[in-house]
Amino acid sequence: MSMRVLSVRGALPEHRHRQEEITESFASTLVEGTVDRGVLERFHRNACVETRHTVLPLEEYARLEDFGQSNDVFIRAGVELGARAVVDALKGVGLTPADVDYIVSCTVTGLAVPSLEARVAAEIGLRPDVVRLPLVGLGCVAGVAGVARLHDLLRGRPDGVAVLMSVELCSLTLQRDDTSVANLVASGLFGDGAAAVVAVGSEHPLARSDDPARPEVLASRSRLYPDSERMMGWDVGSGGLKIVLDPSVPDLVRRHIGDDVRGFLADHGLTRDDLGWYVAHPGGPKVLEALQEALGIERDALGVTWDSLRRIGNLSSASVLHVLADTLAERPAPPGSYGLMVAMGPGFCSEFVLLRAPGGER
Repeated sequence: MSMRVLSVRGALPEHRHRQEEITESFASTLVEGTVDRGVLERFHRNACVETRHTVLPLEEYARLEDFGQSNDVFIRAGVELGARAVVDALKGVGLTPADVDYIVSCTVTGLAVPSLEARVAAEIGLRPDVVRLPLVGLGCVAGVAGVARLHDLLRGRPDGVAVLMSVELCSLTLQRDDTSVANLVASGLFGDGAAAVVAVGSEHPLARSDDPARPEVLASRSRLYPDSERMMGWDVGSGGLKIVLDPSVPDLVRRHIGDDVRGFLADHGLTRDDLGWYVAHPGGPKVLEALQEALGIERDALGVTWDSLRRIGNLSSASVLHVLADTLAERPAPPGSYGLMVAMGPGFCSEFVLLRAPGGER
């Protein structure tokens, strides 16, 4: 064991809406008269999302005139949400911002220089010598990639404390003049939120715990697939961030993920039969069904992920961290059992993290 996850906390904006409210607002104010209402409603129903949170009241989105205004909201609200998630995660295990040696941040829904974790540092009191690592552009995969990077950092500092902060305000990226299928799908799927993970190296005093809600991180793996750059991402224009989302993403998941996971586990002397639990990013219904098929598992194995999609939608990189928090709180893993974190994102790429619940036979 070279890293122990101590705490995972999510943070959501105060504005919570039923999917039907969002559909009505999007149809009547942002794309009024340019999209067939029946088509939009079908896309939103098919997303399997019941409620989502937004950083602004729904009526305020029509008042955002350009990318600059949207990005100002992203920075202001992102710092507040990110700071709340980090402080809550640290408090949950009796640590303070001054204890943090490394902070990794991830976002893909806005631009900030200085980056968000630098702004949060000033807000909450991180040390002046804290090491910062902003991850920008990884999109949905960044939650798992961020946990992997904490693992990399703490292998070199086994007595250290590291924090991952994810902030994604997806609602600010919706384009009112984009009637593409990708934008309509995104308008029914993505929500706003943040999350934070606190981890320590193997020699930190808090690493000595048999708490099932504090899993060990054993290994990670990254995969980048060739000739797939236009599968997922952003086109950046005068109106901001315009989504790129190829409908063949589920096919790519079916084609690659099963073999990738088999190879990853084999390198650690394991098979998929050794996995007792999964923490998967809720990319959307078709992606989740493809993932279940690729891994050879039933829907219940991803039950926490499906429930997260229903309750809060897809929060890009923050989503899988909400799923991790829910899994640790609601479905304690048997001692010694192995778990797998998995997500996919722009590149096109995937990330895997091998987890183990403390205790049990090794």
